[in-house]
Amino acid sequence: MIDEKTSAQPLSEVFGFPIHNESARAKRYRDNKLCPFNNIVSNCTKNSIEFPLGVCSLHHKGKPVIICPIRFREDWSIISDAAGFIFNKKAAWTHVGEVRLRDKHGKSAGNIDYVLVSYDDKGRVIDFGSLEVQAVYISGNLTGPFAAYLENPSPNFTWTQAFKFPKPDYLSSSRKRLIPQIIAKGSILKQWKKKQVVALQTSFYNTLPPLPEFDKAESDFAFFLYDLIPAKKSKTLELKLKRVIYTKFAKALEQIAKFEAGSVKEFTELLQKKLDAKRAGKTDTNNLENIVVE
Repeated sequence: MIDEKTSAQPLSEVFGFPIHNESARAKRYRDNKLCPFNNIVSNCTKNSIEFPLGVCSLHHKGKPVIICPIRFREDWSIISDAAGFIFNKKAAWTHVGEVRLRDKHGKSAGNIDYVLVSYDDKGRVIDFGSLEVQAVYISGNLTGPFAAYLENPSPNFTWTQAFKFPKPDYLSSSRKRLIPQIIAKGSILKQWKKKQVVALQTSFYNTLPPLPEFDKAESDFAFFLYDLIPAKKSKTLELKLKRVIYTKFAKALEQIAKFEAGSVKEFTELLQKKLDAKRAGKTDTNNLENIVVE
């Protein structure tokens, strides 16, 4: 659980540290906009290099929710955890990041976040597998509380403005990012018979449909679920692997990409309404009340 001092505002970690952490190290990271989680450079680059939005995790319903994919790089545990699934214990391996994947026609299927590569004593590739990392999108205004906090950093910081209060958007995170990635890149890797890992936070995974589980030896696809656990001595949050879901790509895709059907009665009533309007000589532009704006 998050410290009670942060209960009335949405910021969990800013530039790598909980806002109630006032240690010299935490202040140095905030003052210099640094990232402690193995970013490609020393500074935070979230949204902007010059003016980064340095919020690593959001405070939501008493728990920290990771909103920056770089946050998952703490100690590179996601890499070693994934390697334990993809390769046998004796394999020599490393990882490379942001590898472009192309389909049969040369069109890009996107970049793989991390490709884990095993190699022989001459450095030749023996095998490989993928690791995708998915943080959570947010809805609402995060810039407001972030800017207000930086103006006056305090463990007693509050932000109670209800208008567009920032919160996790799990639905967009899965439908606009996770599912398209699994379909595009995952389908190619499946055809190559390569193992795949997706790293998520537990709260994100719990919004997905239940997936069938298999023994590790039978699995070619796995979800590694992480959470941020308070470390009292250092007053930080530590990334910990909490659970692994071993499944199969085809079975997982079948469940994740399946949209639950709504009421066929309501849809039929909508069709009847539109048909009646058309028979009355009205055009579609005269019947706009059913348009949904996301």
